[in-house]
Amino acid sequence: MKQLKDILYKVNLLDVIGSTAIDIQKVTFDSRQVEAGCLFVAVSGTQVDGHHFIQQAIDKGAKAILCEQLPNEFQQQISYIRVQNSARALAFVAENFYDNPSEKLKIVAVTGTNGKTTTATLLYRLFRELGYSVGLLSTVENKINEATIPATHTTPDPIQLSSLLADMVDAGCEYAFMEASSHAIHQHRVAALQLTGAVFTNITHDHLDYHGTFDAYIAAKKQLFDELPASAFALVNLDDKRGRVMVQNTKGKVQTYSLSRIADFKGRIIESSFSGLIMDVDGQELYTKLIGEFNAYNVMAIYAVAVLLGIPKVEALGAISQLNTAEGRFDYISTPKRKIIGIVDYAHTPDALKKVLDTIKAIRTGNEQLITVVGCGGNRDREKRPLMARIASELSNKVVLTSDNPRNEEPEAILDEMYAGLTPNLSRHVLRIVDRKEAIRTACQLAGHGDIILLAGKGHEKYQEIKGVKYPFDDKQILAETLNALEN
Repeated sequence: MKQLKDILYKVNLLDVIGSTAIDIQKVTFDSRQVEAGCLFVAVSGTQVDGHHFIQQAIDKGAKAILCEQLPNEFQQQISYIRVQNSARALAFVAENFYDNPSEKLKIVAVTGTNGKTTTATLLYRLFRELGYSVGLLSTVENKINEATIPATHTTPDPIQLSSLLADMVDAGCEYAFMEASSHAIHQHRVAALQLTGAVFTNITHDHLDYHGTFDAYIAAKKQLFDELPASAFALVNLDDKRGRVMVQNTKGKVQTYSLSRIADFKGRIIESSFSGLIMDVDGQELYTKLIGEFNAYNVMAIYAVAVLLGIPKVEALGAISQLNTAEGRFDYISTPKRKIIGIVDYAHTPDALKKVLDTIKAIRTGNEQLITVVGCGGNRDREKRPLMARIASELSNKVVLTSDNPRNEEPEAILDEMYAGLTPNLSRHVLRIVDRKEAIRTACQLAGHGDIILLAGKGHEKYQEIKGVKYPFDDKQILAETLNALEN
């Protein structure tokens, strides 16, 4: 319980009607969760406007309303707070309500189109390996030391976020590593956090269904760095041409990493294979079980963060050599008899798919077939559909186009848009199988001795979303079961 005046600290108030010296039992922006003694924050969301539910919140016991537009009539004993942006205000209210947990942790946020989950997860594992008490906020899962809390969004809403950070503080965590999605940054979910550092991995075509233009998408990512305090570090991938753009206006201390340019943290791949990477990192040789060039960038990012957080270089490299990949990120299995390699990867953008396929191409001998199973999500950026089909067909021997999460779209219509990216020549080695399980089974049946199968798009996900229902579905499990059955 907190006094309203205390949880409004740092919030830019335009109007205050009623008392702020009242006790608040709970903060929520969902009218269905309102209880007696609540502060209800009316947020103008992308699909629902919370202002339509102000009266409902009051009827359910809300004592205070925070909003952008005051109602026409005021009720006695209710306090009304008007702000310019209630979504941004919510972030500060949540932090204050939970005693500002971000000030008691060293938090590093990772943003970028690809590599967020892997980088944040590897940082969590690295610091656990080093013996620290650590929290993780990621697409796959949230962790407080070894306890797991299921994740519903890449970045939680501000109330969930501050609540999880407060739990981390209570558990004695010193560090927290988190993904910061473009949606979350744009919606001000991380605006109130006191970050120790932020990392930019890369930026490519994605989420234009939400942001509208690529420039708006870049601006959303850049906002994370624009709002960094001077005490924080701003670490960027110098090999991405927009790395420098991200930190143009930051107050943070700019640091860079690279595999090909002069940078604060410099790496080079010496050898790459399905067993891992041998790298030169700041003049030290490193072996890691992580596979491919894109993981070399992830290694450089986590190494740089560790050093910037005060870990000695040799100690950081020693711990990195013990790490395994994040679930669903170039996650692979192999069969003992037929020597087939099956790879599951979350690649769901054109750039991510190309990087995974380029990695496989760089490692393979050339005698084996590469069979790629790929789809595109429904109710998402449609422009990438033909691009992903074309990339898959250009860089694979055989391709099976299938469903990803069709959501509320017709799967066949999604495949039509993917298929439109193929030339007649490319389409000759492309199959269309809407049922994803059948598509995976077909790919396994097509594979011969030593061949490689890539399942792209869903990665760690344990469901398939169709018409508003999430059905159990695990790419890796189906792949393993099918390959094992074919072995016997």
